[in-house]
Amino acid sequence: MHRGKGMKFVGDSRVKMNDRMPNIPKDYSEYPGKTEAFWPDFLLKEWMVGAVFLIGYLLLTVAHPSPLEGPADPTNASYIPLPDWYFLFLYQLLKYTYVSGPYNVIGAVIIPGLAVAALALAPFLDKGPERRPSKRPLPTAFMLLTLASMVYLTWESVAHHDWEAAKAQGVITDKDLGLLPDVEIDETSPGYEIFQSQASCIGCHGGDLAGGTGAPMLLGNELTAEEVAEVIKNGRGAMPAGVFEGTDEELQILAEFIASLKEKE
Repeated sequence: MHRGKGMKFVGDSRVKMNDRMPNIPKDYSEYPGKTEAFWPDFLLKEWMVGAVFLIGYLLLTVAHPSPLEGPADPTNASYIPLPDWYFLFLYQLLKYTYVSGPYNVIGAVIIPGLAVAALALAPFLDKGPERRPSKRPLPTAFMLLTLASMVYLTWESVAHHDWEAAKAQGVITDKDLGLLPDVEIDETSPGYEIFQSQASCIGCHGGDLAGGTGAPMLLGNELTAEEVAEVIKNGRGAMPAGVFEGTDEELQILAEFIASLKEKE
């Protein structure tokens, strides 16, 4: 038998290694672009850029707080909702004839679905190692077409939206804040009884005369009886004409009652 046959050598984890390999990144010089160690060089740069954007975003929210509107009212059919800015292009797309109404599935499902599918297939459609956009005509053309479409549709949505009406319909009123004018309502007056008997009056202005469904609050108004009667007969703004169902005498009593709802001084 030979000496040493069958012997095995084992290592001891308690023995300290003095010749550790330094954290040297792999050599990617054969690939285009600069290489560096992920930790700490690359990760530190990512953290710094993220911190700059986070601080900038926080300062923006302090300087320009998010605009708030009144509480949602499911009974207000005149309210026109508007999505956030990053969905405005899709909101505008759904306004066109062949992607809305009976064709709504085309604009809401098929077209966005094709866009997402094209994005998912992008790595398989262009497998070349070239990184310059000029050398990758197909992906570059798709990208520019997508960006141009989104910018154009977003611009069209912003340019044709009635921002003044949108601002007015979302105004936070005193009723929303729980702050009603200090007005004493005489529930025994004939004018109050006439108001309660008119379904069109209660349906819009509420049984408490505090407004609703886009109609203004009648409490604390500054109109005269003649002006109130004029509005009831001929309408104003979203209020149509001829909604009052009663005699001229009842109209005058109602107008005087509404005009009397002045805030106490």
